[in-house]
Amino acid sequence: MISQYEVIETNEMVEKENLDVRTITIGISLLDCIDSDLEKCRKKIYDKICRIAARQVETADYIEKEYGIPIVNKRISVTPIAIIGGACCKQPEDFVKLAITLDEAGKKVGVNFIGGYSALVSKGMTGADEMLIRSIPKALAATERVCSSVNLGSTRCGINMDAVRLMGEVILQTAEETKEQDSLGCAKLVVFCNAPDDNPFMAGAFHGVTEADAVINVGVSGPGVVRTALEKVRGESFEVLCETIKKTAFKVTRVGQLVAKEASRMLDIPFGIVDLSLAPTPAIGDSVADILCEIGLEKAGAPGTTAALALLNDQVKKGGVMASSYVGGLSGAFIPVSEDRGMIDAVTQGALSIEKLEAMTCVCSVGLDMIAIPGDTKSSAISGIIADEMAIGMVNAKTTAVRVIPVIGKNVGDTVQFGGLLGYAPIMPVSSFGCEAFVSRGGRIPAPIHSFKN
Repeated sequence: MISQYEVIETNEMVEKENLDVRTITIGISLLDCIDSDLEKCRKKIYDKICRIAARQVETADYIEKEYGIPIVNKRISVTPIAIIGGACCKQPEDFVKLAITLDEAGKKVGVNFIGGYSALVSKGMTGADEMLIRSIPKALAATERVCSSVNLGSTRCGINMDAVRLMGEVILQTAEETKEQDSLGCAKLVVFCNAPDDNPFMAGAFHGVTEADAVINVGVSGPGVVRTALEKVRGESFEVLCETIKKTAFKVTRVGQLVAKEASRMLDIPFGIVDLSLAPTPAIGDSVADILCEIGLEKAGAPGTTAALALLNDQVKKGGVMASSYVGGLSGAFIPVSEDRGMIDAVTQGALSIEKLEAMTCVCSVGLDMIAIPGDTKSSAISGIIADEMAIGMVNAKTTAVRVIPVIGKNVGDTVQFGGLLGYAPIMPVSSFGCEAFVSRGGRIPAPIHSFKN
């Protein structure tokens, strides 16, 4: 039974502390849409998405009204399109047509984003994988809702450095193709090491081939709730601090469990996972950086930041795991620069650099996220940044990612406005020292010795 006190407490979290269900994401398998004829494949994809997700937005709106819990985004993730288009796409332009089809289907059912314009190339690239990757700049320029991701490495396979080099070039091309929107296409493109199959958060969401035909995944976010709880235990011991974070994460995850179960029942689609991620927004009071300050730092980036973030991430996961039958996705603390007002302030005041952010990614739930860099950054430098982050994920057997935005025409000292949940960001400096000879070697960095667990 839910007590009256718990109802009141949840209402306060929503009204005063920015608690929200960030997304209800329907994962849809497109494996049965594979066809050697491109136009037939496009029709199958469109029809299946529109059929399965027809009532998604309507259902989310009902749950939001019925329970008083904000549901910010409605999203779809699909099977990696490099797999689906392998039989019918003969050139990159054919993959762009599939991206347009996804966009049209997303628009028809009314979702905010559709993820899965993706390729999984941690060990090597098929011809279809490479064509999809090379099509990404045009595809993201030609669509509004489509998000793209590429998995470049894993603890079991190592890092595909050929793909890392190629993605440096692709990110720059995407920036150029969307320069009229301040290179916004790059905000819808992320590269991973150890990408999870059940991630409801964009831009990295795709529907894994091990998943059911359709599933409901829910992402919950509550940085403001955690920060408010920690205000009440200022000066207390680490034991008290950790218990407070765990209890708060438990309560937040229960909200996600409720929404996921209700959406699953109403749509008659199996419940997949709840992803409890402290995913910030540019709103005041909804910042992961502010939580770190509440733990005891003057600014995010100060000495002790990595330890504080490690503590936060671990306790969030511990509390969330106890609250739901199935916790998955990325679950933990996100540190996107442009989406977190506290992170933006820390960068502006010189407390945070890309190098410090890289150290923090060793213990956060994702990686270098929503970082704006000068538009004249070399592709080899972007590839080097990616390689560093992939290495952290590979060696530590964790998910890491890079979503950097080289903003064409802007330099250090400028600010770029993305709008909405994507926020705004100061342009951050990138090391002027080169790594072209390193990223141009070709081949694969082998898996670490501890990957052999059979």
